[in-house]
Amino acid sequence: MKKDTSKLWILFRSMFALSACTFGGGFVIVSLMKKKYVEELQWLEEDEMLDVTAITQSAPGPLPVNASVIIGYRIAGVIGSLIAILGTILPPMVIISVISLFYEQFRQNPYIATALQVMRAGVAAVIFDVVINLAGNVVKTRRPLYVTMMVSAFVAAYFLDVSAMLVIFACLAIGLADLWMTLAGKKRREGDKTRC
Repeated sequence: MKKDTSKLWILFRSMFALSACTFGGGFVIVSLMKKKYVEELQWLEEDEMLDVTAITQSAPGPLPVNASVIIGYRIAGVIGSLIAILGTILPPMVIISVISLFYEQFRQNPYIATALQVMRAGVAAVIFDVVINLAGNVVKTRRPLYVTMMVSAFVAAYFLDVSAMLVIFACLAIGLADLWMTLAGKKRREGDKTRC
């Protein structure tokens, strides 16, 4: 029980720290979650984190909260999800509450305006890092279908201005069709083996 409690405390503390120190939205925190839970703590595999990223982007709601639900559940079940959500939502709630009290002072302060401008550059770099890592993981699968889907999704969203939801649903349909064909082929091969 003590081991479970210490794991929950590490989960809460790490989610709290990531959420408190992350500026730039979901892509940034997912990249930091990968570094924390895959590379540092080794609680998740690289493929699992890639799946978490895909699911959190496809599901409605804030990306960091979606990711914390899945990661928390994977690590410690339902209680892990609740602890991870609490650690993720507390820092923004506190920070936004404080900012709302002093909104006029924050808005007119030139130092804060400069700091926000500088943070944008850092956020862009982290998002670029996430994109490169995710693309690298897709290429590592060596599946032409996945690479083609990745390139097509980028072209559709960036150049053709296709809605992200349409891209997600199209990729989901293609993925389900691929899974169905893979399972049907596996069943056929098993049927051929039993006849021989």
